[in-house]
Amino acid sequence: MGTVSTPDGTTIFYKDWGPRDARPIVFHHGWPLSADDWDNQMVFFLAQGYRVIAHDRRGHGRSSQSSAGHEMDTYAADVAALTAELDLREAVHIGHSTGGGEVTRYVARAEPGRVGKAVLVGAVPPVMVKSEGNPDGLPIEVFDELRASLAANRAQFYIDLPSGPFYGFNRPGADVSQGLIDNWWRQGMAGAANAHYECIKAFSETDFTEDLKQIDVPVLVAHGSDDQIVPYANSAPLSSGLLRHGTLKTYEGFPHGMLSTHPDVLNRDILEFVTS
Repeated sequence: MGTVSTPDGTTIFYKDWGPRDARPIVFHHGWPLSADDWDNQMVFFLAQGYRVIAHDRRGHGRSSQSSAGHEMDTYAADVAALTAELDLREAVHIGHSTGGGEVTRYVARAEPGRVGKAVLVGAVPPVMVKSEGNPDGLPIEVFDELRASLAANRAQFYIDLPSGPFYGFNRPGADVSQGLIDNWWRQGMAGAANAHYECIKAFSETDFTEDLKQIDVPVLVAHGSDDQIVPYANSAPLSSGLLRHGTLKTYEGFPHGMLSTHPDVLNRDILEFVTS
């Protein structure tokens, strides 16, 4: 574990496990979580001989609770600072949800040779919010409600969201894991309320269309058909269609948090993509 300082003085916390000469896999977490959300995948790929790295986004987890920079350009710049510090080459960048947006913006702007492949899991691109150009998106009121719930009682909100739609635990017959709910709450409450509040705008209103078009490495787009947070129809198929070398993999009935509810399936498929 270590830290890297960004140009504006923010400290980014990261984990770095495995042989330094092995191929690196970099994991980017969702909102409002931390690098810990990737524990299952990090242990799995470490056992496969990879170097695994995961950071806490600014204002999240153990990174600085900065007062500014809670938007995608700065998130991507922070990743660039981390990859330069560790001198990562031909890395595989894997992002979940908001982390998928971060991956998309970073990979589109990365220095040549830094990135070999990318994986977007339940990711927010191309753009979530409804507009004239995106008539099938979610109304801005959905995100206003998220902000209101966070501001009113973040602690309760961070119980309600994982207990319900995030992991699909609100579906009939769902196999509810209290451990996942508690761990989601633990990660969320470790971060800064201001960062989480502003990040809602970043993940919902950022348009990644041009970023997706610019990416020239292979990208796996993995998404659950029962994603209640980032609806499937307005995300994964559209992103895949904009990518030069995109592969779409749809998981029937899987929820938004499928990396935690179905890690064996996701790990296997990502490994196959990385080694192909």
